[in-house]
Amino acid sequence: MSRARTARRIAAGAAYGGGGLGLVGAAAVGLVVAEMQFAKRTVGTGLPDPPRADGLYGSEFGGPELSPGPLRFGVLGDSTAAGLGVRRARQTPGALLASGLAAVAERPVELRNVALSGAMSDDLDRQTGLLLDGDGPPPDVCVIMIGANDVTRRMPPTQSVRLLTAAVRRLRLAGSEVVVGTCPDLGTIEPVYQPLRWLARRVSRQLAAAQTIGVLALGARTVSIGDLMGTEFAANPREMFGPDSYHPSAEGYATAAMAILPTLCAALGVWPESDRLDVSRNEDMLPLAKAASAAAGQAGTEVTGARGAWALLKYRRRRRVPGEDLTGEQTGEASADGAPDGAGGDAATGAPDASRATGVTSQGQ
Repeated sequence: MSRARTARRIAAGAAYGGGGLGLVGAAAVGLVVAEMQFAKRTVGTGLPDPPRADGLYGSEFGGPELSPGPLRFGVLGDSTAAGLGVRRARQTPGALLASGLAAVAERPVELRNVALSGAMSDDLDRQTGLLLDGDGPPPDVCVIMIGANDVTRRMPPTQSVRLLTAAVRRLRLAGSEVVVGTCPDLGTIEPVYQPLRWLARRVSRQLAAAQTIGVLALGARTVSIGDLMGTEFAANPREMFGPDSYHPSAEGYATAAMAILPTLCAALGVWPESDRLDVSRNEDMLPLAKAASAAAGQAGTEVTGARGAWALLKYRRRRRVPGEDLTGEQTGEASADGAPDGAGGDAATGAPDASRATGVTSQGQ
């Protein structure tokens, strides 16, 4: 059975209350989970809580008192969304994305990150409430990165997709644009060996494709980070993974952020490229299930709903120029008043220099 068909079955089960694990059965998933848990015990975690990066980015473009005011940006999800494994706030994916968005939009960005390390999709309802239930206006745009813990803790994929789509629906009804970074490729974890590495990759991609099918009907966009983790991370594991060999390093988070940033900007209509298909980059319009399946196996692929059961497959991602630093490792420390220095340029994305977009309030450090 093809990945597209399996993803379609999972998404349909999520919509209509079905169950099941899809192509890879419960016994195989059990082996993957056991191996993943062994891998976690082998490498250990011992990581401190991720740094808080909430605050105002791109303050040089205007203060909160100026019209139209800052863009409101929310981040939801698990430890990857939270930035577990890095030491500085500016190295977290939320800070990198907020800086890049401010530079492209030439407008301040107010970041609020409610992601929680260890979270599964059943925590998204709580996280969504944190963003929506206060007195302030809802976010203009949100990024959700979720799915890895759903796989390792054996949440049925239909339930995982159902919970994700419920959160996306709440955000969309509140007026927020939504970008979902789909389930990462768990076949990249170094202590997981073949053939279980192959099974972990297959389960991850099935869930990623089903997530895409589930959320596109609600007007969200997705970006595949699974194959990004499966190729660039596999090629440079010492650089891309952090000290626990499980979570990304600052370099790894910067790589993932570069894949998501163009779609984040496009969701708000501020990305300089149009949605017109670029044949030279193998962009295409495909049936939704086929587009979701193709995206699950290709780094940085955006899937956007087109019309009916069709979707656009876009490759907006840009590669970093030699010597480019988005990790914050080569920049100076924060100044005495708590405002950080530049977070590195963004020539890799084709956007304006993101180093101008890093004026963050003191709570961001």
